Amino acid sequence: MNTGDTAFVLISAALVMFMTPGVALFYGGMVRRKNVLGTMMQSFIIIALVSVIWVLLGYSLSFGPDVNHIIGSLKWWGLNGVGLKPNPNYASSIPHMAFAVYQMMFAIITPALITGAFAERMRFKPFLIFIALWSILVYSPLSHWVWGNGGWLRTLGVLDFAGGNVVHISSGVSGLVLALVLGKRLRYGQEPMIPHNLPMVVLGAAILWFGWFGFNAGSALAANELAVNAFVTTNTAAAMSSLSWMITEWMVTKKPTLFGAASGAVAGLVAITPAAGFVSPLSSIVIGLISGILCYYTVNIMKYKLGYDDSLDAFGIHGIGGTWGAIATGLFASKAINPAGANGLFFGNPHQLLVQFISVIVTYAFAAVASFIIIKAISIFTQVRLSEEEEELGLDLTQHGEEAYPYTESIALSNTHKHIKQEQAV
Repeated sequence: MNTGDTAFVLISAALVMFMTPGVALFYGGMVRRKNVLGTMMQSFIIIALVSVIWVLLGYSLSFGPDVNHIIGSLKWWGLNGVGLKPNPNYASSIPHMAFAVYQMMFAIITPALITGAFAERMRFKPFLIFIALWSILVYSPLSHWVWGNGGWLRTLGVLDFAGGNVVHISSGVSGLVLALVLGKRLRYGQEPMIPHNLPMVVLGAAILWFGWFGFNAGSALAANELAVNAFVTTNTAAAMSSLSWMITEWMVTKKPTLFGAASGAVAGLVAITPAAGFVSPLSSIVIGLISGILCYYTVNIMKYKLGYDDSLDAFGIHGIGGTWGAIATGLFASKAINPAGANGLFFGNPHQLLVQFISVIVTYAFAAVASFIIIKAISIFTQVRLSEEEEELGLDLTQHGEEAYPYTESIALSNTHKHIKQEQAV
């Protein structure tokens, strides 16, 4: 066991955990004022809910002893048998439990990303039920297929360094399914639904960018050369994607926006995630360049042409960005960067691109069908969507009985009253 590697992985786990509050700020700033606490609550409570599920069942189902290449057994339920010595099937220089807690942070942030698609219109109780079931029935099988010892996609040779399929495509596609099942927000397309707090959005994006170094570099599972490469490619792709989104927006609307630059950075981070430990810094520039343009088009043009209400663009950024990242891995992967990986199309191995396409199709199909079944099953027993009256009032009051800015209006009225009195006195 290597103490330096252990320290690096634990710090990386903390960075990934910090990303979920980053999502809360990023999404919370993007919604209307009446929904900010409800939106942030969804991310915050996922930290608590999935942490418990992961210890009880999730880790064992995801990484436990293989059962027919489909799922892990329950041998490690409650982290029973997951001790403080390394497990060579996953990481040979850190405690098995350090690996388990690092992977837990991935299991936490993934469903938090889904919440952006159905923001401002789902009741809290069915939300909790959906997240619990999705974590067990969707995330755990997918993570076993791609990363688990014996998982069938891993055996097929799929490359997913830090979660293009497992995290981003699964969350983006599942979010889109929920957005379609729940339907559009009240008066969507008829009145502006603009972010209520852009500084909060940018703060959330900055936290995500910061935490993503733990997400991608930490996936090397050691403080080594591969972690350095993943760190550099992560930052480079995010930077290039931020620029390409901003320039595309500038050309289309004649105005470069801070919101666009922040969204572009997140799109680049998503796209480089599956490739970070397999591609060169130069390749990461190309990945980021195309990611910014693709995600801008999806979010600002395709969504409105097709008419679906992906509230905060979970599918537009995570689904599309993750898809491009998985395919780009099949194009740009190089064994010169990671001998344990494979060469992609541009390095003489077209088969790897085919394998990546298969993984994308499988992830889309499984996440979509499973999410649809879960949400439809829940709707049999409880009302999933807010009523029109509840949606008018917002999540904060109707679901949680609190307000983010309770004194804003009273202070404004008080100031107006004082101003009138002053004018009357004059």
